[in-house]
Order: sequence, then C-alpha cells, then structure tokens
Amino acid sequence: MTDETVTFEKMNETSLSHQQQRAFQPEKLSAPRDFSKPSMLLNKDANSMPIIIEIGAGKGKHALSFAAAHPNKHLIAIERTRNKFEAFAKQAELQNLANLIPVHADAIAWIVHAIKPKSIAKVYILYPNPEQHNPNQQWLNMPFFEFLLSRLQEGGEVVLATNIEAYMDNAVQQAKIVWQLPTLRQPVASDSQRTHFEVKYLARNEACWELIMQKPEGYQTRFDNWVASF
Repeated sequence: MTDETVTFEKMNETSLSHQQQRAFQPEKLSAPRDFSKPSMLLNKDANSMPIIIEIGAGKGKHALSFAAAHPNKHLIAIERTRNKFEAFAKQAELQNLANLIPVHADAIAWIVHAIKPKSIAKVYILYPNPEQHNPNQQWLNMPFFEFLLSRLQEGGEVVLATNIEAYMDNAVQQAKIVWQLPTLRQPVASDSQRTHFEVKYLARNEACWELIMQKPEGYQTRFDNWVASF
C-alpha cells in the first residue's frame, strides 16, 4: 500500500482521546469538482513552512491580511459560496501573495481528500453560520470535527470566533467535555478587523468571543492513519 491508500482501521473506543460516539465516514465523500492538491501538499520538501487552513473565508479579508502579514506560513483559505469566492479570488490575484491559496469548494470534502494526518498547524473558523435551527451542523457538534483534529499537528490550534454567546457557550462545553481539549475563551479586541462580519459587529458595540482549542500531545482519533485514495 502507498501512503495515498485508505488505511482506516477502527480503533478501540477506549483508546480515543475524546467522547464523541458518532463516527464520521470520510470514505463516503466524493472529491470536490475539479479537485487537485496544491503543490505545497504534494511536495514534502515544501512543508517546512507551517500550513494554516481557514474554513469559510468569505470575501477573503482575513486570508489576505494574514497571508501578507505572515509570508513564512502557507494559508489555504476555503470558501463554498461562489459570489464570495469570486470576490476573494479577484483580490488574491491582484495582491499575488505566493503563500495564499484560495479554494472554491465545500471545506469538509476538500479537507478529507487533500489533507494528510497531523499536517496542519492551525485552523481558523471565523464567524461561521450559527445554525440556530440545526445545531447538529455547528462545527463542534459534528462528527467531522474528529477528522479535523486528526489533520492537526500535536500542539496545533483551532480558532473559533463568533458574536453569538450561546454558540460560544456550546462550543466551550463541547471542546472541554466531548473533545477533551485545553481551551482558552477570550473577548475579541474592540479594534480587531479580521473579517467583514467582525468589523460590523464591533462597530455596533456587540460583544465577540474567540475560542482557542489546542490539540494535546498523544491525542488519538479514529482517523490518525486515514488518507484518501485516488
């Protein structure tokens, strides 16, 4: 078998580092249309630079500013909505940042097919849809979050931001009780301008929160040896 072959073996539930009972099923997800891996993920020598992922990049405000401020880090910024992505891609082309890769795709399917275990340094999920009428679709409530953690390096972080206190309260509870992760919850600085949503909320004097979750050393998931086949 090559390292691009599915090598999924269901682990004994007692060996897992979390309490999520429902198992994600990555083998059932097809690759996104026109899928191809960025060269940085194919060239092992290129991975000396940390790889960051942003899920739900919108029109790219955070992605563009982050990539410009951190030329020593690769950022893959994923956006599913076409009109937002097109606006983002236009600005990315103008700025021509070598360390930024905009991706138009569903983030879950793209991550399943593109990202190897323990290869990501940080994941940003900034102001996601709160899914108030469908809480099972909130990121920390989904079985996919286990797969996302399997792609994260030990010591790597997931950064979640929201202006909805109930969303943050649930995320903190899930992170601590279900996912067994060290967490830091803190208010977003009033002058922060990472996304268009953040600028709007803070201008209205709304409170915004940030949750930083760190993957501990030795953390085990069902997907630590799972890679997609091609």
